[in-house]
Amino acid sequence: MVFLQVKELSKKNGERTAVDAISFSMEVGQKIAIAGETGSGKTTLLKMIGGFIQPDSGEVLFENKKVLSPLEQLIPGHPFIAYLSQHFELRNNYAVHELLEMASKLEETEAQKIFSVCQVEHLLQRRTNELSGGEKQRIVLAMQLIKKPKLLLLDEPFSNLDAIHERTIQQVIHDVCEQFHTSCILVSHDGKDVLSWADTILVMKEGQLIQKGTPQEIYHQPATLYCAGLFGSYNVLTPALQQQFHLTASNQTACIRPEKIKRTDDGIAATVQQVRFYGMYEQVLLSVNGAMLELLQPVQHTKPGDEFFISIAQEDLFYC
Repeated sequence: MVFLQVKELSKKNGERTAVDAISFSMEVGQKIAIAGETGSGKTTLLKMIGGFIQPDSGEVLFENKKVLSPLEQLIPGHPFIAYLSQHFELRNNYAVHELLEMASKLEETEAQKIFSVCQVEHLLQRRTNELSGGEKQRIVLAMQLIKKPKLLLLDEPFSNLDAIHERTIQQVIHDVCEQFHTSCILVSHDGKDVLSWADTILVMKEGQLIQKGTPQEIYHQPATLYCAGLFGSYNVLTPALQQQFHLTASNQTACIRPEKIKRTDDGIAATVQQVRFYGMYEQVLLSVNGAMLELLQPVQHTKPGDEFFISIAQEDLFYC
């Protein structure tokens, strides 16, 4: 049985089309990421799935029943679909355990497991005005989970967080999906945030669904340069440069990810123009017969002015 079906959902904001006839389906336990630039329609789509925004056309079926829109019920939302907004709020002047107890539908042992997975056990006696943004977010997530939802919708959960809290919430979301087998749809403007998490990625631009696939398919065979750029940097190879590397020339734009360029004992000579250190790896900007290419490699203490040979394999190219 299909768990969730999104059928031809569309929505306009004034004269602008925010979501343009998008359809997809979801299985139980699946993890779907919706990626796209700011303003591409991701949040609007997510809210329509949850029943919080009235679509202009189309429908959402959850467990073969229509998700009612705001005009079809008094209180928007679905009892088994939890939505974590990027603009989450907590009531002021409450102890954390008081808020959680009011929201809970679980036995204490079940609730304690959720508190542990969400990493909020040590916050239960704190008051809401004493919490950081990342701590508040994890508490709101726990409040959603203790209502026993079947589907979790996460709207930009990594935005507005420092690096430490971002890593924490990434781990929490991973653990929630793995330990509770929760079906989840997550929206992010940064494709790199979802590559290691999602089973399936939907890429949106200007309200349209422009590519759907596994993280591996999206990363290695992006449909457009827009899709390629969402998930990492890439090099564009002109026909002349393709010929220098003895590659099969194509009328399409040939591209390659920086980590796919290889240093070799022979090949095409390259001169280092700039090196940027990123801890476990370094980004090297190379001049190759007047063209600039980016190479990612393990730290080798490369310096500007260094010269070496590089090669490119035909199978590592993608075309947009």
